[in-house]
Parts: sequence; C-alpha cells; structure tokens
Amino acid sequence: MLDKELRSMIGEVKDGRMDRRAFITRMAAVGLTAPLANQILALGGVAMAEGASTYKPTKRGGGGALKLLWWQGPTLLNPHFATGTKDQDGSRLFYEPLACWDPDGNMKLVLATEIPSIQNGLLAADGKSVTWKLKPGVKWHDGKPFTADDIVFTWQYIKDPATAAVTIASYRDITVEKIDDLTVKITFPKPTPFWADAFVGAPNTILPKHLFADYTGSKSREAPTNLSPVGTGPYKFVEFKPGDLIRGVINPDYHMANRPYFDTIEMKGGGDAVSAARAVIQTGEYDFGWNIQVEDDVLLRLEKGGKGKTVYAVGGDTEFIALNFTDPNVEVDGERSSMKTKHPLFSDPVVRKALSLLVDRESVKKAIYGRAGRTTSNFLNGPEKFVSKNTSWEFNIEKAAKMLDDAGWKPGADGIREKDGKKLKILYQTSINGPRQKTQAIVKQACQKAGIEVELKSVVASVFFSSDVANPDTYPKFYADIEMFQIPLSQPDPSQHMRRYLSTSAATKENKWQGTNFPRWVNKDYDAAINAADMEMDPVKRAALYIKANDLMWEDTVFIPVQHRLKVEAAANNLRPVVSGWANETDNLFDWYREE
Repeated sequence: MLDKELRSMIGEVKDGRMDRRAFITRMAAVGLTAPLANQILALGGVAMAEGASTYKPTKRGGGGALKLLWWQGPTLLNPHFATGTKDQDGSRLFYEPLACWDPDGNMKLVLATEIPSIQNGLLAADGKSVTWKLKPGVKWHDGKPFTADDIVFTWQYIKDPATAAVTIASYRDITVEKIDDLTVKITFPKPTPFWADAFVGAPNTILPKHLFADYTGSKSREAPTNLSPVGTGPYKFVEFKPGDLIRGVINPDYHMANRPYFDTIEMKGGGDAVSAARAVIQTGEYDFGWNIQVEDDVLLRLEKGGKGKTVYAVGGDTEFIALNFTDPNVEVDGERSSMKTKHPLFSDPVVRKALSLLVDRESVKKAIYGRAGRTTSNFLNGPEKFVSKNTSWEFNIEKAAKMLDDAGWKPGADGIREKDGKKLKILYQTSINGPRQKTQAIVKQACQKAGIEVELKSVVASVFFSSDVANPDTYPKFYADIEMFQIPLSQPDPSQHMRRYLSTSAATKENKWQGTNFPRWVNKDYDAAINAADMEMDPVKRAALYIKANDLMWEDTVFIPVQHRLKVEAAANNLRPVVSGWANETDNLFDWYREE
C-alpha cells in the first residue's frame, strides 16, 4: 500500500489540483527519479505520459546511409541469446519490443498503441496483471501480419529452459494470454510494481512465430533466423558477417509515420574504442561510434576542430571487478568454475575485503575516465532512489596488508603471501581496450605492494562478450579469479539488473552458460530481498529492499565497483541520435535523423 501522503498527492494529480510536473518535482526531492514517479502515478490510477519525440523530418527516407561503428561487433542476431549488449544492439535494428525508454526514462511506445494504466483499464490496481493493445496493420519484414500470437509464442519460447534464453528470468513466472489478435494480457503470480519488463526494451524484443516455431527448446540454436532476422523494425535485413558487419535497408512499410529517416544502415564491427572515436570525431568516416570507453584526455584532443563530438547519457552503469566464488582451475564433470567447488582463495572473506582496499578508484577516475566517471562503492548506482548511502570505499595498501597478516596470509621468500600451502596468486581478466588495461595496471601495482601476485589477461572484446557457448574465454564461463567489465542498466528500474544474481541464475554447463549469475554467488538473504522487492508495492519499502540487496553484495565483496560510468558515444556534428541512459543505444533508432 502507498502511504497516506503519497495517496493524497496522487489524488491531487488525478483531480487536477497538482500537475504531473509538480508531482515529479516533489518525488525528486525525496530521491525518486521521473520514471519511477511516473510508475507510481500509473499504479495510483493516473495515466503515464509518453515521452516526447524530438523527431523533425516530415517524410520517410531520403537521409542516405547511416554508418554505425560498433567496435565490438555482434556475433548473433537473436536478442534472447545475447550475453553482451552488442548482440542486443544488432538485433534491435530489426526486432522490436512493445515499448522502450527515452532519455528521461519515460516510456516510448513501439508496437503498442497506448501505455497501460489503471485509468484506461489496462493495468490492474493490485499490480497482478497488465494488458497491452497492439498496433493494427504491422507486418513482419516478409509480409506476414504481426499479432498477439507472436507475443504468446515469444513467451513460450523464452520460458522453456531447454531454449537456454538469457532473458528467461523475466518470463518464466508470468502467464501471457491472447485476448484477441491485437490484445495480450500478462498475469503475474504476485503484485508486480515494475510491470514494464517483459516485452519492453532491446533485451525483450518479439520474435516471429512463423519462423521460430520449428526451432524451440533444444533446437533453438539451429534456427537460420538467429543469423538472418525478420523483424518489424525500421530496417530490413540485408547481410550479416558475425563480428564484422550488419547491413539493412529502409522498411517502406514501417508502422511509424515519416520514419525511418535513413535509406540504409550499416553497423560495422571490429577495431577498438580509440579507432572508433577517431573515425567519428576526427575523420568523419562514420556517423556514430558506440561505447567510447577511451581516456578522457584523448577525447578532449580529438574534439578540437573535429567533425564529431562526444555524447553523454547518465544512467546506472557500473564498471566493476567481479570475484569468482568457484574454482576456475578445477574441473568437475567436465565443467570448470563448477558450482560444486569453492574458490581456494576467495573462500576467505578477508582476502576479498583486502582486494577491495587495493582498487584506487580516484586514480582511475583522474587518469582514465574523467568526465565519464564517478567513484562509487555501490554496485547499484541508479535510479537515485535505490542508491545506498550505507557503503563506503577506501584505498589503503597498509590496511589491506595488515588484514592479510592478521588472517595468517604471510609473505613467503618470494614476497608473495601464502597460507596453508596456497599462494595469493590471481588471474585478472578483462576485454581489450585502453581504459581497462590501464585499470588493470593500477590494480596490479597496488596488489604487488600488498604481497598479492596478479597475472593479467586481456581478451579480444568480440570473444569476451561472445554468445558462442563453445568459447572458453567468455565472461559467463569466468575461467579466471577476477574479471572486469560492466553490464548496462537497460531500464529505469533495478529489478531486471539485480535479479541477475539470484542463486538460481548461476551460469553453468547445464544451462549452456546462459545463466546471468556469473560470479556464481549464493546468498539466501539476497535471494529473499530480491524476491520480496519484486512484489512490494510500497515504493519506499521496495527501495529499501534493493538497497539491502546492494549492501549484501558489498558486505560479501561479490563485486568491487570501479566507476559509476556515464554512457559515452561519438556522433557526427549533424547527427541527432537519441541516446538514453536507461536503454540500449539502438532502442530509439527510429527517431534518429541528420540535420543538414
């Protein structure tokens, strides 16, 4: 239940005594972001407002080629198998969700006709169901009609464990029912405050039943459409070279008026973040460069007199170091990092705590991230309402050394600490890019001073984030002691992001390493907090549960947060991209245009 004061304010909005903007301002004063304030209004019976569009073109096409540079090239084009955002981004060129999120965290309709609310009868007051109305006349790229059958099928496809979809957590407990050809009803097993999860955003796009029906369960990886998508989006598929190139052409039957602006689209993979920044900002060879994780001083130099600029978006993305709670060097039943093992060093919580003291976040910010980084001790860094004030961080080599001394980890003749015949030697892996290798060097230097030997491993990004289950160097397999990267917060709510680390979601051989809990951390209190938050309708109590979950991660040192990262992209000076901190970069692609 919402508290008395909150109910009173919602009532004032409903009867016109307070406008929506004033309500959102009041909510911001107590730490609630605009998207969450809108969700509260929706549950209180006030229809959610759709995000405003900044799109100016008055006709479809005519914009020529849009050239995108994704230096981590997509390796497949089925979003439900995407272990990295690059595959979601590539898939999103063609497939679409019911809705997505704009830069302010407001909902933007895509395949749905209206935003569900209690007022319009599409959202249940008890939070246990939501009904979506679908756009009429939408066609798949092969001319077949898009209907409710496709949504019901997508749900059935994902929730089948044999499919091994990475998105299964959002679908396995819900029921999706066809009301008619253009209406579906989603029923939740419990009150669900954040109902805009399934079928919303780039990770949750809808698949065509007529092309995937013969490839479900154990056959799901055999579908030709995994590499040659047929969607409903603004561009139709032309060509795909995994890890290298995606090409598309304008969809003349697209269901949004005067869209898309561009006649063709190209997503080029390969290279690195620095070369991508240079190709957009300095030479103008490409229109847009994704995920420009480049030292800030390099970007400042490129921006002087260049043909492009950097674009920033604030969200909840965190660059982190993850600790492996299993043993990556022992094989059990043909599986390394098996849940049947425990990490030989990190089983001692003192080692984990000491390691967290050896990450110099301030130096990483100053020397590497600059404008794009903020120091943090939290894994969950947004929206603001869910950010814990209970945690802290410090960089202290002497304190780390004393903790290890007191716990019996003594320096050997070679200077490396050891205990019970085990040396403090760790393998530290990440993907190849300048900021990450520089961060590795900073951490390694501090560890050496504390008597910990660190071996650095750098994996080509297209391999590290690959969805190939046969690849041994992917982050979900985690055949190292620690690894560093970031997972974007792709919606203005932490539910999907934090649900990844439930004990039941561990990445294992059995689920083809599609489980999202790659540290393989098991904590019953965390599971209980997340499960309770999933059904808590009181926004204050719900926020407290997510803060508790974050704090449990901090106490157990599951992750060592390195930086709260802003999204950094590169764009041509005349390109008008719509980039949201709460969505994938290609989620609002239908609104992109060039201003001549």
